Amino acid sequence: MVIRLVLAEDSYLVREGIRTLLELQDDLELVGVAEDLDSLLACVDAQRPDVVLTDIRMPPTGTDEGVRAAERLRESHPDTGVIVLSQYLEPDYALALFEQGAQRRGYLLKERVYEVDQLSRAIHDVARGGSVIDTQVVEALVSARTATPSLLTRLTPRELETLSLMATGMSNHAIAESMVLSERAVEKHINAVFSKLDLTLEPDVHRRVKAVLVFLTAEGP
Repeated sequence: MVIRLVLAEDSYLVREGIRTLLELQDDLELVGVAEDLDSLLACVDAQRPDVVLTDIRMPPTGTDEGVRAAERLRESHPDTGVIVLSQYLEPDYALALFEQGAQRRGYLLKERVYEVDQLSRAIHDVARGGSVIDTQVVEALVSARTATPSLLTRLTPRELETLSLMATGMSNHAIAESMVLSERAVEKHINAVFSKLDLTLEPDVHRRVKAVLVFLTAEGP
């Protein structure tokens, strides 16, 4: 399947570099290019791409246009994935991007653009409805641990252990083996985590990502 892309980047050199890399991929088709928030939204309306690849900072304000575009497109084009590219480690923007749900959303550092295989995998994952977050951003979230621990204090030690293993990327099967439990017991712990963190109204893949983000940004008990 060929994935149709719109690219938004205000720097000419960066934009043309990314364009060249994308055009070398047989399964990726660049159908539009934008330089600011308004032209990006107009381009998406016109082209209906599968995925938008956008810089986080563009005109008119040069602050968080990429995140704002993702929020707008969630309402106007819910089936369009958005990958936000940032030049710096900005965990708060990553949290803002995933705040309303993780489906079809990705957050990568710009340096990943030139790791073509990794960028291509991220585009495919987001196009399929998944989510992607740069490992360096995850590490920054772990180091910062700035959010309130109040939600985590609702969890039992077993539930907190389960959540900590989820944060390492383990599957339910791997968590069960690590904790010497049945997969059914692990599922019960995970459902309890979702409930206690007030994540009960989204599909499991969204809740899993958001639960991990809560864990990574909180000081554990």
